Amino acid sequence: MRVSLQLLPVACLAGTAAAAFHATPAYLRAAADDDTPPPDISPRIKAYNFSVPVDHFHNETKYAPHSDDTYPLRYWLDTSNYRPGGPVIVLHSGEFDSVGRLPYLDHGIVPLLTAATGGVGLVMEHRYYGTSWPVPDTSVDNMRFLTTDQALADTAYFAKHISFPGLERRNLTAPGTPWIIYGGSYAGGFVAMLRKLYPDVYWGAISSSGVTAAVESFWQYHEAFRNFAPAGCSDAQQALIDIVDTILFSGQRDEVDDLKKMFHLDGLQDDEFGHIISGPLSGLQSTNWATEDDADAVAFYCATITSTARLFASTAHLEAKAKHFTKLGGHGRHLKQRSAQFLNWAGYTRNMNKKAKASSCKGLTNAECYSQRHVPDEPVISNNMYRPWLWQTCTEWGYFQNGEHVPKDRLPLLSRAVTLEYTTTNCRRFFNITTPPNVDIINKHGGFNFSYPRLAIIDGKQDPWRAATPHADGQPDRASTTSEPYLMIDWGVHHWDEFGPRPNLDEEGLPPKQVVDNQQQQVEFVKAWLKEWHEEKKENEENKEEDDGFVEL
Repeated sequence: MRVSLQLLPVACLAGTAAAAFHATPAYLRAAADDDTPPPDISPRIKAYNFSVPVDHFHNETKYAPHSDDTYPLRYWLDTSNYRPGGPVIVLHSGEFDSVGRLPYLDHGIVPLLTAATGGVGLVMEHRYYGTSWPVPDTSVDNMRFLTTDQALADTAYFAKHISFPGLERRNLTAPGTPWIIYGGSYAGGFVAMLRKLYPDVYWGAISSSGVTAAVESFWQYHEAFRNFAPAGCSDAQQALIDIVDTILFSGQRDEVDDLKKMFHLDGLQDDEFGHIISGPLSGLQSTNWATEDDADAVAFYCATITSTARLFASTAHLEAKAKHFTKLGGHGRHLKQRSAQFLNWAGYTRNMNKKAKASSCKGLTNAECYSQRHVPDEPVISNNMYRPWLWQTCTEWGYFQNGEHVPKDRLPLLSRAVTLEYTTTNCRRFFNITTPPNVDIINKHGGFNFSYPRLAIIDGKQDPWRAATPHADGQPDRASTTSEPYLMIDWGVHHWDEFGPRPNLDEEGLPPKQVVDNQQQQVEFVKAWLKEWHEEKKENEENKEEDDGFVEL
């Protein structure tokens, strides 16, 4: 099961479970990932392991003590479209258990590309996720091998050494066979770097919603909600958060305490409270054209906070209190509208809290249920990707979403009480990391200006993560070419091109035209890249024959 990470401060990038963090504060703890393939995945897709080195860089002191061991890197293989001479098409699973990526191998972007090119298709897992663990536990010392560079080296090593079950008689290793790799979200930024750092191994790469820029304080993430949330929702959210922030920062502790009680969130510190009441903002990235993957969190939340009808009978007695807080928060000029929305907002939050207290938070206090400060430090191997992804954000990538750093010229969508200090709490608690992430490790490869031959940059216009890609607002436009496709999907959100219709689903209009068009563009430029590979191979062979036939007199 996957749960949308609606309220955690460091959103995971990846897709349909998109804003998903699979665990952590107790109200999300029931979201542990199931490692069983979905029932609609074809039995032709099989899981295998391939041994790769734990440590690729024995000359770098940060990995000391070094390791000479190997570990089993999991991958999922589909050879049903393979024709002799075809390429290998890899989809990298990024910061998730690779089981969650199997739909893309079964009926998503991978079979589209392999059918068009006669290729082998596979999903490759990332070290420290799923079953691909190079260490026995996630204690701080054992996390040292979780770096982007080590994972990139895994991916290159795999392509140079793999022998595929059932195709053992064929040498399909790189560079003797063209390898094309696709990644969405974090994996999109990952494959962009892979293409640049290992150009002789991976002939081409497709970076969809690929975050090529690492950003420590990522307040920009919520700007997509400001611009693309359902009608009226952004305005309502800004006003409601402004009411709360005015009270939180007023210094009137009695009023602050009374405010928290109205939301049934008494006992939380201001940053914890501001974080929880801000709603499922990250749910925007989980909206999807694919009906089985579409998320409803934003739709229901926005319908609630934009309504001026009283939606919760259990809050009728709080109407006067809602008016009081609306006036105290500086929005008395629109008292009727905003107080009604404020009352519905409180009802929504109280209802969410009631459900949590009846399930994953049963018997827990509000702080134990919702606070980052109460997430248990459990250095064990599990399918829960919170801990390894937290390590990656604390050390290299950042993406700590907060309201503190929203520019003063606009009202925030996330409370300003949610500070960078709060959102990095578990960097210090779990790993004793007290310094900012070294984002230069990532950004030195190009950041917002990332480009490379045979690297496609694809983004959804409405995607919150676009703010960390070359398509970010304010970045110069580029010409899209066959060598360097630069494509925007409108209307499109988080790597929408990666999805395909489930088998036996025949619904007119799906996928939507903009997705179909983009996927067809991918087929065409990948075929062009492969034509270039074969032409270069032929030219090299002819030159070699000429060199072999030359006799010096």
